[in-house]
Amino acid sequence: MKLTLSQRLFAVFCVLLLACCGASAWLQIRASDLREKEVIQSLSRELAAHIAHDGALAGVNGFDAPAVRRLFSQLMVVNPSVEVYLLDDTGRVRADDAPPGHVKRDRVDLAPVRQFLDGAPLPILGDDPRSDDKRKVFSAAPLAAPGKPPFGYVYVVLLGEEHDALAAKASASAVLRTTLASMGLVTLLGLVAGVVAFGLVTRPLRRLTEAMRKFDARGAPAEPPLPSMQRASAAGVRENERDEIVVLESAFAQMAERIGEQWRALGRQDRERREMVANISHDLRTPLSSLHGYLETLSLKSDTLPDTDRRRYLSIALAQSAKVGHLAQSLFELAKLEHGMVAPEAEPFSLTDLVQDVFEKFELSAQSRGVHLNAQIAPRLPSVVADLGMIERVLTNLLDNAIRHTPAQGTVDVTLAHGREHADRVEVTVSDTGTGIPPAMREALFQRPFASGGAHRGGLGLLIVQRMLQLHGSQIRMIDTEGAGTTFRFDLPAAVAQTGDGAPHVHGWRG
Repeated sequence: MKLTLSQRLFAVFCVLLLACCGASAWLQIRASDLREKEVIQSLSRELAAHIAHDGALAGVNGFDAPAVRRLFSQLMVVNPSVEVYLLDDTGRVRADDAPPGHVKRDRVDLAPVRQFLDGAPLPILGDDPRSDDKRKVFSAAPLAAPGKPPFGYVYVVLLGEEHDALAAKASASAVLRTTLASMGLVTLLGLVAGVVAFGLVTRPLRRLTEAMRKFDARGAPAEPPLPSMQRASAAGVRENERDEIVVLESAFAQMAERIGEQWRALGRQDRERREMVANISHDLRTPLSSLHGYLETLSLKSDTLPDTDRRRYLSIALAQSAKVGHLAQSLFELAKLEHGMVAPEAEPFSLTDLVQDVFEKFELSAQSRGVHLNAQIAPRLPSVVADLGMIERVLTNLLDNAIRHTPAQGTVDVTLAHGREHADRVEVTVSDTGTGIPPAMREALFQRPFASGGAHRGGLGLLIVQRMLQLHGSQIRMIDTEGAGTTFRFDLPAAVAQTGDGAPHVHGWRG
């Protein structure tokens, strides 16, 4: 039969409780026995000395055996629990009044006798002549003739055979029953207290187990898991930060919440991936359909088409093919960025020079659309430390997006300035006077690409910009501005500051 952890702990507690109660009862009986012996030995300490003063015990030539037996019989009648012996100076038993065959040893160890006579702490146990191995409390006194050194000892066993017989009957009845009753009562009280204590101690553990079982049963939750458990755990941690079970419960609640957040994030990413696949499919279908249509027309009517139409159809097909190739290249580049296959190679370079190069790249495109390109560069602008190729791609994507969505006679501005919040960074702002981005689409602007055929600005280009800036420890932000248009801003770490002429640099291109 398999027991739960709480049941196993309770079983171990019961075994330990019974063992402790048994040990406690034994120690109590042992202490009571020693206390009784100490009291009896203290009360009868001078008993042997009074017997030794009786002149009938010894004559001129030593022990008076008949007188000794008469005296011992009288003493044992008066107090049946005592047993009196006469010992010589070597500890040999010289006289006693024991029934025949009751004396089991004829010599007594004198070391305890000397301790007793020297006043050592009581109780002191000495050999029992009527037993092979028992030791009992005693009283002792030296025997000596007048004017001569001691020639023996009076040795009185205070708890003799009669006492042992009566004590055995008593312990087998009242004392044993009292001890067992008290032991049972203590055990019962201990078990009740243990049940209550284990209930209180294991309650957080049971709550944690139930929470884990529910969490496992429902899998990765779609909502924040187990809010009641989180509140209880947080309150428990505040009340007792040293309770390991409460800390474990709180840690599990945090882990469950983290798993829930990760699961929800995976769900969002999966939805975004499906939307991206759908949008990309839409973006690919349009140029592919156009490319296929013009190529099919050229194939079917190659003999009848005028040269002018043939060249125009080929030009359109090549443009659509280039569009598909550009889209495929963007997808490949985004995939490498998403999977960590690209690492920036940071180097110091002039951001001002890079902006001028990018402006020259878009000069003809801007002129054809009638869009003005302006660059405003703060004085003494330091160089930046970044990957030159990636930052060029970031500016290229932002400018291309801005120019395509800015009407004729509009402007696209690029501003380079010192960081507003951090002095050791250079801030880049790209703004235009175009159509802007609807508020409903701004939240997910950098999370998924939208179909490129709409009026909004989301696409693979902005996703690539965001991933590249994240590799540089930066973020692109959309800034709310008054009026029409869109403004994006990011910053880069500055290198050693470079001095300028103190005046802003303004560059302009007009289409």
